[in-house]
Amino acid sequence: MTQSRVVLITGASLGLGRAMALGLLEAGHRIFAMGRSRERLAALEAEVAALGRAEQLTTAQGDVRVAADCEATLEAARRAFGNVDVLINNAGFHLEESAKFYELSEAEWRASFDTNITGAFFMARAVVGGMLARGWGRIVNHQTNYATMLRAGMNPYGPAKAALEAATASWAAELAGTGVTVNEILPGGAADVARLSVERFPDRSKLVAPAVLVAPIRWLVSTESDAYSGYRIVANRWNAGATISDNLAAAAELAGWRGPLTP
Repeated sequence: MTQSRVVLITGASLGLGRAMALGLLEAGHRIFAMGRSRERLAALEAEVAALGRAEQLTTAQGDVRVAADCEATLEAARRAFGNVDVLINNAGFHLEESAKFYELSEAEWRASFDTNITGAFFMARAVVGGMLARGWGRIVNHQTNYATMLRAGMNPYGPAKAALEAATASWAAELAGTGVTVNEILPGGAADVARLSVERFPDRSKLVAPAVLVAPIRWLVSTESDAYSGYRIVANRWNAGATISDNLAAAAELAGWRGPLTP
């Protein structure tokens, strides 16, 4: 039987965050969902209540770009469920239209870095002390493909995600042997989320369904992944019916541009 964990997810009310929240709730985990929109969080609460799982979910409005909000969210999660076992840094910021770096405003640049890397740092810093004290924990950062990090027109999102890639590798190294792991999850391609409009992507079958993240995120938050830290899991390569060994061979890469899991 899967051990129930307390999972704090940022950006949990939409898209990939919502898919992971619902998948983990179904597996019996308790979810503390953080998001900036009270209206969207309320919609998530209603959806979960309709599934008969209201007692497994608590939400809080907050902005990962604000350190005080991150600390307050952690305290609220502790009051609701006790210790936080898992942090999923899913909150992200991406401009609707691509731009060259010299066309960006300072506000656009800062919003991307403040959300995609500084927010992840604020949240990880807030939760890691308790995880270290208990000798077990999970930090999972939502990531993108390497090509996106480097592609022209992907500023400032690409560089911000490249910073998160380096952070994942270094955080995993610093936490080695503590029982706290740091890994990444990514859909493996453009995902079928509201941010990608129907006008721009009329054929939704070419987009990655958010549900592909469910099986690998369930594995990442379990004790089966205890020995794995510093990896990126490409979700659309994961087959829920395959063995863990086969899935790791197909979907796992070492974080930090270091290549596949196996030679």
